[in-house]
Amino acid sequence: MTSRRDWLLQQMGITQYQLRRPRVLQGEIAVSLSPDTRLVLVAEHAPALHEPLVQDVLRTLHLQPAQVMTLTPEQLPMLPEKVDCAGWLLGVDGAHPFNGVTFTTAAFNELISSGAAKRALWQQMCNHDSHLFNHP
Repeated sequence: MTSRRDWLLQQMGITQYQLRRPRVLQGEIAVSLSPDTRLVLVAEHAPALHEPLVQDVLRTLHLQPAQVMTLTPEQLPMLPEKVDCAGWLLGVDGAHPFNGVTFTTAAFNELISSGAAKRALWQQMCNHDSHLFNHP
């Protein structure tokens, strides 16, 4: 439902704009990715990159820990509009700006304790060719 003010502005031909990233005006800084980033891991509490399951995933994707950037869900909207790498959302819902493959899993603690959650992750990985992660 539009307010009277909105209706009056519309009648006068005035277009209202809505900021796409209002947080930037509130002092938050955009997140920039290094050129060698191939995977953005988003989690409320990101696992260490030396965790065995994370190491297995990185090995499967032919990635090194230096090619992974970890973010919190609050930082996700601060990424550029299009991100040319893959994303791994651990227990995070919502829109994502990844042009590459996006893996969606349960939060890490649930993922390591649930065989079904692990199978779902590996199934997502099997559905995508590894060449998506091997940029020249």
